[in-house]
Amino acid sequence: MNRALTIGAVLSGAFALAALVSFIWVPYDVTGVDIGNRLKVPSMAHLLGTDHFGRDIFSMIMVGARTSIAVAVVAVGIGMLIGVPLGLAAAARKGSLMDELIMRGNDLVFAFPSLLIAIMITAVFGASAVNAIIAIGIFNIPVFARLVRGAALSLWTRDYVLAARVSGKGAARISFEHILPNVTNLLIVQGTIQFSLGILAEAGLSYVGLGAQPPTPSWGRMLAESQTMFSFAPHLAIFPGLAILLTVLGLNLMGDGLRDVLDPRLRRARR
Repeated sequence: MNRALTIGAVLSGAFALAALVSFIWVPYDVTGVDIGNRLKVPSMAHLLGTDHFGRDIFSMIMVGARTSIAVAVVAVGIGMLIGVPLGLAAAARKGSLMDELIMRGNDLVFAFPSLLIAIMITAVFGASAVNAIIAIGIFNIPVFARLVRGAALSLWTRDYVLAARVSGKGAARISFEHILPNVTNLLIVQGTIQFSLGILAEAGLSYVGLGAQPPTPSWGRMLAESQTMFSFAPHLAIFPGLAILLTVLGLNLMGDGLRDVLDPRLRRARR
């Protein structure tokens, strides 16, 4: 059994479960204000304490998991849906004008971090979770395009691809029937890594006010709101920070474990 994969799956699964449960039940209303219970330390009534509005932190972390996971899933999906076909097209037309345009476009996007893209988008359309998804998704496109192009270039020289070309199959058909299935393992591993980076990016955007807006809970905004109260209420920052840390750690461990399991070269090395 792969230990990294097991630990990563447990950590990631715990937060995914918390996000799913939050759709039907949370201990307290995350939009309600209870000034009489503000800044309570962790107790049996409030497992992780309360914030400066009296909101239950445990409930907010559960709903915040839903926000972070949703943003990361959709953003990674955007990156894959656009980046993978671009990478396949670039590899199929290596050295052509299409290949050059795709790769230079990737370089252009890489020149602008997701935070800067989000600032440009929100300057036009306003801050929201949707705009955060678009910003992170745009940044993911060149990641998957480069990955697929690099892997596909080596596959185009394989005998089974040459046989497919001799049989009369076109470049597009070969790309989706023969190339794409052989890069799926790489996509799964990279998707897991980008998912963890997406959660970090969402937290960073929310921290500076460009992500999910109130009253929707967000781990990044919880950290931002707690920074002026850390000296007398450190639990406001500790628990959202741990949520981000453990979720990202779990996803990275799961990505490493999947790489070890899915890569045949690594499997042979362990024997």
